[in-house]
Amino acid sequence: MESFKNKVFQATSFVRSKIGRDPLIGLLIGTGLGESVSNMKKVTSIDYREIPNFPISTVPTHRGALLSGNMQGKSVLAMQGRFHYYEGYSMRDISLPVRVMQLLGIKTLIVSNASGGINPLFNTGDIMVIADHINLTGDNPLIGPNVDEWGARFPDMTQVYDPKLMALAEETAFEKGIRVQQGVYVGLPGPSLETKAEIRFLKTIGADAVGLSTIPEVITAVHGGMRILGIAVITNMNLPDKPVSCTVDEIIGVAEGATPPLKVLIQGVLEALPDETG
Repeated sequence: MESFKNKVFQATSFVRSKIGRDPLIGLLIGTGLGESVSNMKKVTSIDYREIPNFPISTVPTHRGALLSGNMQGKSVLAMQGRFHYYEGYSMRDISLPVRVMQLLGIKTLIVSNASGGINPLFNTGDIMVIADHINLTGDNPLIGPNVDEWGARFPDMTQVYDPKLMALAEETAFEKGIRVQQGVYVGLPGPSLETKAEIRFLKTIGADAVGLSTIPEVITAVHGGMRILGIAVITNMNLPDKPVSCTVDEIIGVAEGATPPLKVLIQGVLEALPDETG
């Protein structure tokens, strides 16, 4: 654990030296959604390869850049590209950037991802505000010795996604004329997509959307005392009685098509957040 702590400290020190002042808000951008932060101003871009101990993203559209700048008058640190369990990274590796955000003083984290829709009332291209999640990755980033100064050994997970941020996102969507859903996200390890039987099971246990990311970062953020807003873009529908094959290229295409409304939604939420809380 001391080795991991040192890795986090080294990465944090390097990022702080590049961006100057500490940011208020963290953004973690999912597959095909990198352009949702294209309006950031006064940008400092840091390639992941430059940051000591940072993992490297290997997934298409995950650009592998840490952006520091200003969005809607707020100081923001945005990850253009995340890391996945199926890439071979450990849960602790995946959690490292969130720990860096924590040590930089970030208290609010906005996470987006591309997800498959399970709820038959959803449509491809919908934006879903994540109300809760189910961890079926088979792992947890908090396994191992606890770093007490980073958070409690047994963090409470009864209210992972901040109700006020969820309400703010839905109010913003209404004002901007953006269709949003609300639902439960389930995270799997991947990289294989789901079978028909698996989708039936996930629907039975209460999942509305399924993806291969988000869970480790969010658990880490909860442990670190952050307020979290989760947003899933429904890139394809997983209906077991009407199965439709789907390629990664098609998923990326839908995600990119949903970027404009997602960008407007994130902008609206950032604008409405008070400066002192991020």
